[in-house]
Amino acid sequence: MKKITKEVYLSWYENMLFWRKFEDKLAQVYIQQKVRGFLHLYNGQEAILAGALHAMELGKDKMITAYRNHVQPIGMGVDPKKVMAELYGKETGTSKGMGGSMHIFSKEFGFYGGHGIVGGQIPLGAGIAFADKYFKRDGVTLTFFGDGAARQGSLHEAFNLAMLWNLPVVFCVENNQYAMGTSVERSANHTDIWKLGLGYEMPCKPVDAMNPVTVAEAFDEAITRARTGGGPTFLELKTYRYRGHSMSDAQHYRTKEEVAEYQKIDPITQVLDVIKSKKYASDKQIEEINNRVKDKVAECQKFAEESPFPKTQQLYDMVYEQEDYPFLPHKL
Repeated sequence: MKKITKEVYLSWYENMLFWRKFEDKLAQVYIQQKVRGFLHLYNGQEAILAGALHAMELGKDKMITAYRNHVQPIGMGVDPKKVMAELYGKETGTSKGMGGSMHIFSKEFGFYGGHGIVGGQIPLGAGIAFADKYFKRDGVTLTFFGDGAARQGSLHEAFNLAMLWNLPVVFCVENNQYAMGTSVERSANHTDIWKLGLGYEMPCKPVDAMNPVTVAEAFDEAITRARTGGGPTFLELKTYRYRGHSMSDAQHYRTKEEVAEYQKIDPITQVLDVIKSKKYASDKQIEEINNRVKDKVAECQKFAEESPFPKTQQLYDMVYEQEDYPFLPHKL
């Protein structure tokens, strides 16, 4: 595995803090009705993305996930200004404002969504891995989904074929304890989701996903296995989300005390504690990072708010490939 150096810790802190503040800003502008529809935020789960990116080979490996998907493409290399513009519904967004919060996508940077159908991306991830194997490309696909999606039948079908065909895929359940408002304990007679892999003789294990170090180690092992012909791995990433399922979630199913307990092991705080204990950065340098993050978020907001909304014609231009499609209205 690539060494976890001082530079890695400083990069983790700045990136994770930016992802957190990016989501916080989206929550703020959502209340102002500048962003509409559903909005699912990643607060608390940042160590998963930080650790995964450390183990991946960007430009070669790919990622697919569900609708809690704003910061993953940023980590993969997508311009965060374009991501925020997409959520604003502006034509400068990643999908020209037509995908919105749940459907961020970038083939250029190997990020294949953003999917609103619960569990729908699981077989798609296996399919992307199949394509890499078929065309003899040295890539691995990381397929993320939530604990609720782990109860979908599509998972079992994908697991079966992935093992049968020995696909270069890592299945990753982000177990943040709640499927919308349903706790893991209420959704099945077992709580160790990782054990679902045992039925397919798939390598599988639980991971402390509040710490990017343990996440990076688990992903390095799984990605190496996939890349060297060892086939799939199933990781249960034990994490926690600090905000509700979406912005409309009143969170009656959990207590403030429970959230506070998990905030004691906040992944960003854990990284910052290491930076301070090992004297990787002075208080002044940490403050400079904080200010850079604040300025970067402000730039994203400014770009999104100043960008134009798409014209009506764009709807037809992006839906119909055939320019003389007979059912298109001639005058809009």
